Amino acid sequence: MNEKSVLGRGVEALLPHDLDSAEEDRFFFCDIDKIEPNPNQPRKHFDKDKLQCLAESIAEKGVIQPLLVTRAKRNRYSLIAGERRLRAARMAGQDEVPVVVMDSDSEGKNLELALIENIQRHDLNPIEEANAYSRLINDFDLTQEKVAKKVGRKRSTITNTLRLLHLPDYLQDDVTSGIISEGHARVLLRLKDDDRMMQEIRGRIIREELSVRETERICRQSKSSTGGSRKILRKKRGGELPVSYCRALTTQLINHLNTKVRILQNGKRGKLEIEYYSSDDLDRLVTLLTE
Repeated sequence: MNEKSVLGRGVEALLPHDLDSAEEDRFFFCDIDKIEPNPNQPRKHFDKDKLQCLAESIAEKGVIQPLLVTRAKRNRYSLIAGERRLRAARMAGQDEVPVVVMDSDSEGKNLELALIENIQRHDLNPIEEANAYSRLINDFDLTQEKVAKKVGRKRSTITNTLRLLHLPDYLQDDVTSGIISEGHARVLLRLKDDDRMMQEIRGRIIREELSVRETERICRQSKSSTGGSRKILRKKRGGELPVSYCRALTTQLINHLNTKVRILQNGKRGKLEIEYYSSDDLDRLVTLLTE
């Protein structure tokens, strides 16, 4: 099966064309307790109401589409795709579910296609989707351009979605749980170097139910006023810099350089200390500072 023939079909491309003719040891009803969930499943958030609806459907009609698994140790199986069906089947009290066993030699391709299938189903939240793109890039050595072709998206969409992973964990959790929208998160990314301001505006989004456009306006005003206050500080200071100003600059540098930074003052003069932990880390910092 060539790669072109499976694009856009996701996990369906892995299934035998005629399940009735598939080898008995590849397609069968498996004891549900022998199936181990996939730890690399991109979907981490499962809607309880939708899962309950699926469980009721399975209780009435059974699991229609088989789960994809690979053989594991001790007569067990590792899940590749179908975790929603597996969870719903357990809720419905099913003892067995239909499975198709994939060859272990093609496990990498199976996992890649499972990720693509999950993305194409449009039921991942934005953070899960970003993590799935990240896995395709890092685990399978794909470029953003190749990922875009495989999942049928524009490259700019891949890039913008991946940027969500630069958000602090608490904001990623907000997006995952639907407290704020992906649009709000993209706007807050503009303030990633000012966590205090980011938290303040995040609170306003929730309290005042701000639209994305209103959030953009507030962010523009906040950045403008912050920039103005820094100019005033630069003009006014005659001796040491204010502690709060140094703290803000230190945080900004730490976020940008991903290492420990200290500002040491001595009157009008001072030192900026930047730590590195290896020769490679030093090269990385030099590259960042001289870009």
